Amino acid sequence: MVHMQTLKEILIKNLKLEDMTPEDIDNTMPLFGENGLGLDSVDSIELVLTVDKEFGVKITDSKEYEKIFATVQSLLDFINAQK
Repeated sequence: MVHMQTLKEILIKNLKLEDMTPEDIDNTMPLFGENGLGLDSVDSIELVLTVDKEFGVKITDSKEYEKIFATVQSLLDFINAQK
């Protein structure tokens, strides 16, 4: 089981969010857009690779991206459901 703190630390490191701490990231914060972490389409590729590399979870259905990557919590739920 992956813990929220671990996921946040990995997101900060791999997506180069150096100006943030895990405490800055709310579980319901959107991953994309101005009101969230501010990730963009280039970051989405890095995010897919990070999930595979760090957690051994492949995201193969691109139709599910919007649901999986909606919030930090939805990403964590997806990762834990696949483990």
